[in-house]
Amino acid sequence: MVKRFVESSLALAALIALSPVLFLVAVGIRLSSRGPIFYRADRVWLDNARFTMLKFRTMHTDQRASSSRITAGGEDPRVFPFGSFLRRLKIDEFPQLINILKGEMSFVGPRPEDPKFVENNYTEEELETLRVLPGLTSPGSLYYYTHGESLITTADPEKSYVEKVLPTKLALDLVYVHEASTLYDLRLVIQTIWVLSCVLAGRTNFPEPREMKKLAMPSPVAVLPGAGQGEFQSAESDRRSRPQVRKAAVYENELANS
Repeated sequence: MVKRFVESSLALAALIALSPVLFLVAVGIRLSSRGPIFYRADRVWLDNARFTMLKFRTMHTDQRASSSRITAGGEDPRVFPFGSFLRRLKIDEFPQLINILKGEMSFVGPRPEDPKFVENNYTEEELETLRVLPGLTSPGSLYYYTHGESLITTADPEKSYVEKVLPTKLALDLVYVHEASTLYDLRLVIQTIWVLSCVLAGRTNFPEPREMKKLAMPSPVAVLPGAGQGEFQSAESDRRSRPQVRKAAVYENELANS
């Protein structure tokens, strides 16, 4: 309850302080592309429920309904130039302060995911990321921003996201879910500000997240640039089999104690 009050107060204060910037962004979007200022995304949050996440619109509206849910970095033709600038500095995420004010999100927590990927690609273990409020930033979202986006291919953005990025992103967010604390949240907020400042200054190379060392799975190594396809397939197979292995272990333990 205290955290909820503090975050709502901070979100309201941030919206007021950033109101001139938000106004200029809204004007820039209207001048850059026809359509609404905000993009309303269907996302999954606590206990697999749905909510509408707000973002500044960065794409043209005249897109096919079958268009990919994942953008291929700066090469996606759907993104207009001003929208690309907003994405690069994550300014397009500012409207999610409203989601925080409403209690649908937190400042720190696993990034809310599209229902399609949750339903089709999450393992039982990865569904644990839905036990806490989704957030503006997390270890997984920082990894995606500094490393994962470069792994998205224009040929099939969704496939490359699911195969090369999502396993690592979720594994890092699971570290947060298991070790969440006020100090951890504060460190991630500071780290996020530092990363954005570095990007603004022109930096493109970043070290791996420190949470990588805590992962008891081979796939994060396999999905990093330079990994072979065979390595990834082995890692992916291991990742998908973990829930079944855990279930078997629990069952054997119950038999032993019966």
